[in-house]
Amino acid sequence: MPAPLTFVDSTPDLPDTADVVVIGGGIVGSFTAYYLAKRGLKVALVEKGRIGAEQSSRNWGWCRQQNRDARELPMATKALDLWEQFAADSGEATGFSRCGLLYLSDNEAEIEGWARWRDFAQTVGVATHMLSSAEASERGRFGNKPWKGGVFSPTDGTADPSRAAPAVARAIMALGGTVHQGCAVRGLETEGGRLSGVVTERGVIRTKVAVLSAGAWASSFCYQYGIRFPQATIRQTVMAVGPGEDVFPPAMHSDFVSMTRRGDGGYTLSISGSGKVDPTPQFLRFSTQFVPMFLRRWRKLSPGGLEGMRSGHERVGRWKLDRPTPMEAMRILDPAPDKATVARTHARALAVMPRLADRAVTGAWAGYVDSTPDGVPGIGEVDTLPGLVLAAGFSGHGFGIGPGAGHLIADIVSGATPIVDPRPYHPDRFRASAWGKVADF
Repeated sequence: MPAPLTFVDSTPDLPDTADVVVIGGGIVGSFTAYYLAKRGLKVALVEKGRIGAEQSSRNWGWCRQQNRDARELPMATKALDLWEQFAADSGEATGFSRCGLLYLSDNEAEIEGWARWRDFAQTVGVATHMLSSAEASERGRFGNKPWKGGVFSPTDGTADPSRAAPAVARAIMALGGTVHQGCAVRGLETEGGRLSGVVTERGVIRTKVAVLSAGAWASSFCYQYGIRFPQATIRQTVMAVGPGEDVFPPAMHSDFVSMTRRGDGGYTLSISGSGKVDPTPQFLRFSTQFVPMFLRRWRKLSPGGLEGMRSGHERVGRWKLDRPTPMEAMRILDPAPDKATVARTHARALAVMPRLADRAVTGAWAGYVDSTPDGVPGIGEVDTLPGLVLAAGFSGHGFGIGPGAGHLIADIVSGATPIVDPRPYHPDRFRASAWGKVADF
């Protein structure tokens, strides 16, 4: 089933021109268009399906600093403030709350890793509290077991994946920007070696700048223009239970199961890091660059099936601009949830939290997490195609850092002082393979 998602209206007519066209209406693309519109630029947000319908509505909803990669942490910190500021400025509700995130563990190595991250976080002013066994067990009293330790990150929080991207889209239109759903971008036009237009199924938008925030589709789109962007998607399954006794925290992670309270009082349940790797032509193309990541996670990743091939988002062929593309054949990536994962998730949740037994299972869905070899997104102008700014490969972190990423991308496009240092994110770093050699296209 699709994940719950708020409907948002579209702008009726496609503009002939725009200062910037944002390709892809997930949380990153939406916030990018929002911050560009706030600066008075004429911006068009173009989405092949519905705003937020892919991974932006299928994730946990966590907005965290805890355990972030050092390169991503500054953006995550800025994003938390921007989530709050967006609500104040726009009047739109995303469900964001600094409710704090609770981590519980029986794994001493994991606890030691959290402690090392805490030591690092203190050097950059991020608050995170290590929990002793007694403290962790007290905070985890909603379950049926003691814990060896844990972490509580008080300034982190969650937002509602079903409401966030649509709320941003409404704010874009309120600022004079346009939002176009059910409108696939087929490709780009160039003039004098730089971008001059964005070709959609409804016509061409003349522009000198486009932001490619296409999520799981980004690498195949880049392929059309000889741009090598290594990306592999992992199919992850989550399930939901309905409202019930109010004894659980807003958000909790453990190695058994993780949970997040949803807007209706129910919870999303998931096994952190688990997923299926569907073999596709693109996966085979970039497999050597992803070997290190897959080896680190081999206990939680397993071979998938033909879902990825059927979805068409990891093709390596080229398509024509005057004919329907794979994006029009698959408007919304909605892979089938893995039934075995749903059953295992529910069983593990009940084993450690028996009081969930009175909550009905209300749904399950899957989504494709667009990953890069180092788990950090690619953000920056493509050197070989001036005017095209890449913003993809968020590796399951894009929802929480969406406002920070969107602000940074708007800074890059408009020439403003970047909200954070953009250099660690530049996609040029992927020119080197996993073994340190420059990779040929």
